[in-house]
Amino acid sequence: MSEQNYNLAFVFPGQGSQSVGMLSELAGAFPLVKQVFEQASDCLAFDLWKLVQQGAIEDLNQTHNTQPAMLAAGVAMWRVWCEQTDVRPGWMAGHSLGEYSALVCSEAISFEDGVSLVAERGRLMQEAVPVGVGAMAAIIGLEDHVVVKICADNAENEVVSAVNFNAPGQVVIAGHADAVVRAMAAAKATGAKRALKLPVSVPSHCALMMSAAENLAETLKGIHIDIPNKTIIHNVDVASHNAAEVIRNALKEQLFKPVRWVDGIKYMHDQNVVNFVECGPGKVLMGLNRRIVKQANHMTMYDPTTLEKTIDQLSGAFDG
Repeated sequence: MSEQNYNLAFVFPGQGSQSVGMLSELAGAFPLVKQVFEQASDCLAFDLWKLVQQGAIEDLNQTHNTQPAMLAAGVAMWRVWCEQTDVRPGWMAGHSLGEYSALVCSEAISFEDGVSLVAERGRLMQEAVPVGVGAMAAIIGLEDHVVVKICADNAENEVVSAVNFNAPGQVVIAGHADAVVRAMAAAKATGAKRALKLPVSVPSHCALMMSAAENLAETLKGIHIDIPNKTIIHNVDVASHNAAEVIRNALKEQLFKPVRWVDGIKYMHDQNVVNFVECGPGKVLMGLNRRIVKQANHMTMYDPTTLEKTIDQLSGAFDG
């Protein structure tokens, strides 16, 4: 019998963790993985697994493809986990797009609706800001408030703002391309260790996404949302919600407001979460989470080896 463990949280990665060939080893060991991607392909009317395994990275990195691919990957990993062990988390969260993975895995949104929703989200985001107009950059080595001020001082009637508070000393900024370049230069002059432009096609979580958010809100009206069966901490307000309308609004606001990842991980840790598992391709979130709460146990799983290691660690912690 599965029981929820309230000192365990599963977290789902967003855009940036995708790669061609991701989950290939897992799919070789567990047929369930391809079945999930087949389900997604039916919703999208193209072969998502083929794109993920054999496509060009430029195509996979297009946000309308990345989003359903990452959602399917997170759900596939979760379903394999549920097939292999009775250990269940009491908490879930997702970084940006990963929040949709959390909502699907907590049975608040159906998988089919989730795939269609994030594909539409990607299309709306790209339509809102044509390629080349916007940009995102990671600022390494400055405190949050310093980055916020740098953005304000270098906007010059354009948009640039701090949008992802990922870890202590790591903040992502987004906005108009020229404004982002000005802020990057100012950050370096202020003492940033690095100011690195990110290979993304849209400037997420800033005011340039307002029109996309309004259109997404219309799409969300047609999506059935149930009460999540896990406690999900949302990016926008670092809170959990059970009312469908409040969840819809959190997803709408997430498009143009910052991802408060540091606050979310700290909040769960304050609620006695001591085990964090990244569920999905890569280990980006594990790296961030280790810097946010060093005293917790951080794991990731994306292939048979890391899955087995995580099951062993948690089965021992929770006596199977």
